[in-house]
Amino acid sequence: MANAEHSGRPAEALGATAVGTATAARARLRAARLGLWLVAAVLAVRQVAVVLGTPKGERLTDLETWVGPNGVLHVKGSLYDSTRFTGTPFGGLVMKPLTRAAEQALGWGWTFGTLLLVVALGLVAARALPQPVSRRTSLLAAPVTISLLMLSLPVRNTLWLGQTSIIPVLLVLLGCFAVRGQRASGVLIGFAAALQPTVLLFAPLLWFTGRRKAALSTGITFAGCTALAWAAMPHDSYTYWVHHMAGVGLGGPADDLANQSLHGFLLRLGLSGPLEITLFLLLGVAVAALGLRRAVHHARDGQLLLAVAITGCAAVAVSPTTWQHQLLWVLLAVVGRVGKRASDRYVWPVAVVLVMTLPAKMMLPNMPALYVLRDNVVLLAAVAAATVIPFLSRTSPYYRSPIPTDYAEPVPARFAHVPLLPFLRRVLTRPNLLLELLLIRVTYAAYQQVRLAATGGSNSAGRARAEVHGHQIHDMERWLHIDIEHWANHAVVKVDWIRNFFDFYYESFHFVVPLSVLAVLYWRRPVDYRWARSSLGFATLLALVGFWLYPLAPPRLMPELGIIDTVHGVQDFSKPDYGTLTALTNQYAAMPSLHFGWSLWCGLVIAIIAPRWWMKALGLLHPLFTVTAIVVTGNHWVLDAAGGAVVVVAGFGLAYLFQGPRARSTTATAVGAERELVPSGGVSRPGSGSPPHA
Repeated sequence: MANAEHSGRPAEALGATAVGTATAARARLRAARLGLWLVAAVLAVRQVAVVLGTPKGERLTDLETWVGPNGVLHVKGSLYDSTRFTGTPFGGLVMKPLTRAAEQALGWGWTFGTLLLVVALGLVAARALPQPVSRRTSLLAAPVTISLLMLSLPVRNTLWLGQTSIIPVLLVLLGCFAVRGQRASGVLIGFAAALQPTVLLFAPLLWFTGRRKAALSTGITFAGCTALAWAAMPHDSYTYWVHHMAGVGLGGPADDLANQSLHGFLLRLGLSGPLEITLFLLLGVAVAALGLRRAVHHARDGQLLLAVAITGCAAVAVSPTTWQHQLLWVLLAVVGRVGKRASDRYVWPVAVVLVMTLPAKMMLPNMPALYVLRDNVVLLAAVAAATVIPFLSRTSPYYRSPIPTDYAEPVPARFAHVPLLPFLRRVLTRPNLLLELLLIRVTYAAYQQVRLAATGGSNSAGRARAEVHGHQIHDMERWLHIDIEHWANHAVVKVDWIRNFFDFYYESFHFVVPLSVLAVLYWRRPVDYRWARSSLGFATLLALVGFWLYPLAPPRLMPELGIIDTVHGVQDFSKPDYGTLTALTNQYAAMPSLHFGWSLWCGLVIAIIAPRWWMKALGLLHPLFTVTAIVVTGNHWVLDAAGGAVVVVAGFGLAYLFQGPRARSTTATAVGAERELVPSGGVSRPGSGSPPHA
C-alpha cells in the first residue's frame, strides 16, 4: 500500500476517470445542444414551408389587405374604412413608406424577416433567464426557447397572416435586457406602445422598480409618436382612438373567439351595453393593479423576465381586443417556478406550453358545460399568470432546491442493458393530479385526431381501402377456421336479454373500467400507477400506428356479410349515424381493437396487482366479456382482438425495456419513504412524514 501510494498510480487512475467522466458529460451536452438546434431549424423550415407552400391569396392575408394592389395603405382615404387594418395610426404611418417594399416581399422576404424576428426574440428571452442558471441551462435555453416559439399558436398565426405583432414584444425585451441606458430602454418600449397601446402598462413597472427615467422616456416616446401620427393623419387618429376606442371593432367582431381579452370574454357571456363596459373597466383595473403589484415584486426579486411576462399577461387581459397573434406574453410566463416539490415543477410550464401550442378543443372536451372555459382558455391562463399563480421568490428555500422526489429501489433485470433509460426511475409518490389530467386529456385528443385522420378525416373517406382490408381479414379468418362473426352475431340477436347485455357492455365499460383502474392505482398504489399508465400509453401509441397504416372496416360495415349492427342499427352509409360521436370517430379504426386491448390491460393489471385470487379472476372476466361483446355486436373481427392483445403485450414490454422491471414498493413503503426536507441549509423535522404528492 505504501508503495502504491508513493507511486501515485491509484490517484492518477482516479483523476483520469474523473477527467473521462467530465469529457463524456461535455460531449453529451454538446450532442444535446446540437440536437435541439436541429429541432429548432426543422420547425422553422416547416413553418416557412407551410406558409410559402400555400397558394397566394390564402397566405399572408393581413399583409395582402394592407399593401396589395387595393390595400388600405395604398388608398388616400382612411386606414379604417374597411376595418381590416387593426394597427394604430402610427403603425400605418410607419408602414406607408414600406408599402412598395413590402409588396415586393409578400413571399420569401416578409416570411424570412418574421422568422429572423422570432429567432432574435428567442435569443433575447433565453439570455434574460433569472440568474444564476446552470451551464447546461444556459447552453440549451436558446434552442428550446426558439422551438417553443415556432410551435406556439401566436407565431404560427403571425407567419400565416403576415402580421407584425412580434415587433412590440421584441422591442420590450430589447429595452429591458439588451440596450444600455434608461433613456434608450424607454424609447424602445415607448415605440412598442405606439404600435400596441397596452404596452404602456410597462411604464408603471419601470417607475416602481426604480427605472424612472426609462418610464418617463416611455411615456414621452409614446406621446410623441402618437402626436406625430395625429398631425399627419388626424382623421385616422380620431377614428382609431375615439370612434373605435383604441381599435375595438377592427379586424373582426369583438366577441370573436380569437379576441382573448376580458372585453371579448364578457361579450361572449352575452353581456352588452353599459353593464358590460362597467364590468370590463372594473375587472381591467383589478387585473392591471394586481398584475403590476406582482410584477414589481418579482422584478425587485431579480426575476425581471417573469415580471415582464406578468405585465404582458395583464396587458392581454385589459386590452379591448387581443387577437391570437398578440398573445406571446403568455408563453413568456413559462419561466416562473411554481411548487415546492420537484415533481410539481412541471405542471405550470406544461400547462402554458399546451395552452399556447394546441387548439382549445384539444385542451378541453367538446361539452357545452365547458365552453366557457374552452373558448377563453388563453385568457384564463393570462389572468391566472397575472393574478393568482404562486410563483416562487428567489429568496424561497425551495426556489433552487425543491423537495426531492423519492425513488423506489431498482429491481434487478434479467438483461444487461435494461432499463435503456435509467433516468426514468420508478417514483414512489403520486404524480401531480393536474398534470396527469392535462396529459391524459391531450393524449386522448391526439388519439381521436389520429384515428379520424387515418382515413382522410371523415367516416366516408377511405371506405374502399378499409373494405379491401376487411375482405383480407375475413379471408384469413376463413383460412384459419376462426370466422365465427356471422354465427355469433345471429345467435345473440335471437335472444333479446343477451343482445341487450352485450350492447350495454360494449357501450358502457370501454372507458369506465380503465379509468377506474387508473384511479384506484393512483390513490392506493402510486408506484404501480406509473408502471400501468406507461404500459397503457405505449400500447395506445402502437395502436395508433396500426390505425394509420391499416384502416379496416369492421364486420358491421360490410353489408354483403349479412352481419347485424346490434348497437347502432342498420346504417345508410351516405349519412351514417353512430351516435353522438358520429363526426368525431373513425369507424374504420378496427385493427387493432383497443376495445379488447384496454380491457386486456385492465385484466392483466388486476391479475398482477390484486392481493386475492377472486379479485384476479374477476379482473380477467372483463377482457373475456369484452372480446365476446365486440364480436357478437359486429364491431370487430376476431383478429382485431388478437391485434389488441399484441399491442398490449408490446406496451408492457416497452415499459419494461425503457424503465426496467416493475418496482416492488407498496403504498406503505411509499408513504414511509417520503419525508419532508427543508432545502438550502434548513433543519429537517424528524418524523414529519408527508403524504404522497397530490
